[in-house]
Amino acid sequence: MSSDSTPSQRMTGRQRMILFVLLGAGFTMSVDFSILNVALPRVGEGVGLGVTGLPWIASAYALPAAGFALLFGRTADLFGRRKIFLGGMLLLVGASLLGGFATNPQMLLTARVLQGFATAMAMPASLSLLTTTFSEGSLRARVLGLNGALLAGGFTVGALVGGTLVSLLGWRSAFFINVPVALIVLIVTPFVIAEGRSPDRVRLDLPGAVTVTGGLLAVIYAIIEKNIVAGVVGALLLAAFWRIELRAPAPLAPVRILTRPTVKWGNYAGLIVSTMETAMIFLVTLYLQNTLGFSPLVTGLVFGVPGLASVPAGIIAGRFLGRYGNRKVLAAGMAVQGVMTLPLVLLGTERVGLAILLPALFIGFFGHVTSLVAYTVTATSGLPDHEQGLATGLASMTQQVAITIGIPILSAVAATQTLALHGMRLALSVNVVVTLASVVLVWIGLRPRPSLAGPTVVEPATAADLIGSSH
Repeated sequence: MSSDSTPSQRMTGRQRMILFVLLGAGFTMSVDFSILNVALPRVGEGVGLGVTGLPWIASAYALPAAGFALLFGRTADLFGRRKIFLGGMLLLVGASLLGGFATNPQMLLTARVLQGFATAMAMPASLSLLTTTFSEGSLRARVLGLNGALLAGGFTVGALVGGTLVSLLGWRSAFFINVPVALIVLIVTPFVIAEGRSPDRVRLDLPGAVTVTGGLLAVIYAIIEKNIVAGVVGALLLAAFWRIELRAPAPLAPVRILTRPTVKWGNYAGLIVSTMETAMIFLVTLYLQNTLGFSPLVTGLVFGVPGLASVPAGIIAGRFLGRYGNRKVLAAGMAVQGVMTLPLVLLGTERVGLAILLPALFIGFFGHVTSLVAYTVTATSGLPDHEQGLATGLASMTQQVAITIGIPILSAVAATQTLALHGMRLALSVNVVVTLASVVLVWIGLRPRPSLAGPTVVEPATAADLIGSSH
């Protein structure tokens, strides 16, 4: 698919339509993910799934969403991005209907697995359609910034309205809400988005696909279930994948791409910021409800209000990327996230601690969203259009893996302490240390290298780039 961007870095009418469709799809999936988190207890009761089985409602989704993102991202490069995107949205409709009508745990968990596959298909394809529609530069950075803002906004909106929606319409509404929007996307997409694929390679690296997917699934399962055998199997499969890619005539993920500093360090940064933020939200949620005694509704407001305020961070991050470059903005966003987690280590048993918590969440969310946008731009920069599916597949996989492993890892750290409050403080301290240490690693890893092509110079964009008239 050729780039549709214009040299003047202003959007055409067709580009705005593509942006509207793709961002609308991503926003809807983000809202649904958040609403379902709020609805988990009701969902479990509705299908007879006990408390011990509730984590598998999330894990059944996360395993395929993370394990197959790279495969579907590369498949989109080879066989058509629009085709894979539409396939993902169609699967989402079917999976959501199945989940909404579920009457037992088996139907529900099957629906969640299928929703995970739908996400693994739709998200990398959608992101690669964005990166190939808007050429590398300030406009792409602004578009990806808007994408990050809407994803953050969708998650926050879902958390804020989820309790009300589920209370009024029942837990099944958390599934059914996807259906009308997905159907609209399925109808509109063929008229506004052209098909595109790599013209010179149509073979799929099957050994590479099997080993990387199996390896990712095994490693993620090992972390969730604390299963050493699965972890060893996963590590061996990923090592086999690396050797296969070195020798394959048409590799699934060419090693030269995986070793590019922008791809390598961009994805590393994304893994750290998403792992640490997901775990922080979980730990603080337990703190608010179990230690301070707040209701789920109040807890949602505590996260939701700062979350809504941080949504503009995505748009601002796009402007900053055009002005200061990927390296500076990514490192700064990570630093803000890490530093603003530090005050949470000081929280105690008194509700007056909210005076510390709310400002820290507000500024920390701003840094987090900035980091997400910056890592996405960094990890997809400097690559030709026919490899954008691979790059966006890696970026999507990174975020899904991070969301999945963050809670089990830092929960295990917290569990080493007898008192829950002490455990939270220890886990958040580890969070801060890992995040700030990673800032240094990313800053060094992304330093300019004389042997590599210099960074793309982008001109700062104005607000008219996103809302101006077409020409």
